[in-house]
Amino acid sequence: MEVDKLITGLKKGNRVDQKKLYDTYAPLFMSIGIRYLKNVEEAEDALAEAFIKIFTKITSYKNEGSFEGWIKRIMINECLMKIRKNKRNLLHIPLDDLEIAIDPEAIARLNADELLQTIAELPEGYRTIFNLYAIEGYKHREIAEILNISIHTSKSQLIMAKKKLQSILKKNQSANNKKTM
Repeated sequence: MEVDKLITGLKKGNRVDQKKLYDTYAPLFMSIGIRYLKNVEEAEDALAEAFIKIFTKITSYKNEGSFEGWIKRIMINECLMKIRKNKRNLLHIPLDDLEIAIDPEAIARLNADELLQTIAELPEGYRTIFNLYAIEGYKHREIAEILNISIHTSKSQLIMAKKKLQSILKKNQSANNKKTM
């Protein structure tokens, strides 16, 4: 898919190009939605809203930076808006400098689906921060601005998310060990 030609078609409102973009990115966006929202219906709503926004705001894309990054950011923002709209609050747990190490062998034994399923078990606040930081690559300062929280809250949420992940991994490993006995 030639991106410049596609963008030109999108800016002209070309339905074929809109469908091509949707067909190409809907699966990725749906996985992003499920990662953030955990609920398929909410993820589908965010997906639809993201594409509506992409198609109506395409003229604001100035061909600077990655087009895929631009549309992906729209999807992530839609997910974050859904979280805010549902008045789900992030937990604010003050922590001292606490480091949580995750057993690399436990993660190595997981396949991608198991890892996503484990992340989905996190409470929403932890899951949101973990997704933004560990998967999307945002810095704590950016996360703090996006979510309107302090940098310390972002850092503490990530620490607690890692701790919770470790707990879930240990619990799952214990359950698997019992099954094999």
